[in-house]
Amino acid sequence: MKIALVHDYLTQRGGAERVFELLCNYLPGADIFTSLYDPKRTIDLGERLVKTTKLQSIPGASKYFRLLAPFYFQAFQALDMQEYDLIISSTTAFAKAVRKKPEAKHICFCHNVTRFLWDTKIYLREYKAYKHLLPLLEKIFNPMRNLDKNYALEPDFYIANSTTVAKRIERIYDKPAWVINYPIDSKQFVFSDQKEDFFLVSCRLLGYKRVDVVVEAFNWLGWPLLIAGDGPERKRLEAKALPNIQFLGYVSDKERSQLMARARGVIVAALEDYGLVPIEANVSGTPVISYGRGGVLDTQIPGETGVFFEKQTPESVHAAILEASKISWNYAKIRDHAMNNFSEEVFFDKVEKMLATVCGVNLVDLLNSTVKL
Repeated sequence: MKIALVHDYLTQRGGAERVFELLCNYLPGADIFTSLYDPKRTIDLGERLVKTTKLQSIPGASKYFRLLAPFYFQAFQALDMQEYDLIISSTTAFAKAVRKKPEAKHICFCHNVTRFLWDTKIYLREYKAYKHLLPLLEKIFNPMRNLDKNYALEPDFYIANSTTVAKRIERIYDKPAWVINYPIDSKQFVFSDQKEDFFLVSCRLLGYKRVDVVVEAFNWLGWPLLIAGDGPERKRLEAKALPNIQFLGYVSDKERSQLMARARGVIVAALEDYGLVPIEANVSGTPVISYGRGGVLDTQIPGETGVFFEKQTPESVHAAILEASKISWNYAKIRDHAMNNFSEEVFFDKVEKMLATVCGVNLVDLLNSTVKL
């Protein structure tokens, strides 16, 4: 079986790229395709050949990759995929557009629908430099929305990382999706049942992360709060924070894992499509206090692994923290929940079952490339 792995662009290292890295390691004999590739800024693919589109030849393309949005669909359609029996795409936007031969299968790991097209105003909150271009962008995006829906018909089968994303895929693309929650690398985290007297926020300091409501709640409480991460919101947040709140800025992976293990609780105030931070906290044995919408509905059990708050307000966060402080947490049980449901082993077990269902092949066949669909 000839297999192709396709990703939107390999110009950064985020959650979607990490999942693609897992797939590349899982299928070492597969060919890798992407629109743009910058090995210094993205996942480690070792010596493997990465095939790119014609966009790679544009000077500065990998740095200003978002400006090329109108051209990606055409670039992926131009890739020659006729020799491949199985195409696995990993996408938040464009890679789903690749063409296959009629008898081949295309499985799409869709991390989200194309957010800048279908949730433009909220998306631009994260990229304020483009906000003043909204009238022009709308003229460009309107026809692109139709293209996005048309190219969404290319995959035979969709995988979503959460129930929330699966519902979006069905609503916008009119395609059903199989939910397989993405894993964490449990080896990067340590477990501790000895908690210290502080709570933790760990995220990029962006507006939609709503760290502002957490800061306000801890201003009222006067309890110790550590905030790990940096971003454009940091100065504004520091200006309103009282001395019980400490901003750590960037922390190493090792330091972050120690903080996760020792915290009384990790607080997540954003509406996340999926979100790995709550699972990372749980595998460290730490309960999560989170906004009760989005991906946490798939990953958290109220009263056992964490507590939900219903509104993104200081009052709601304050009440949830007090509620969490009254619970006698079973830290080992919290870790077991994460390990039993969100490890790489569990993830690939589900992937293997999906491949068996969709393609009628098993892992040994794929790795040995001995079968045809």
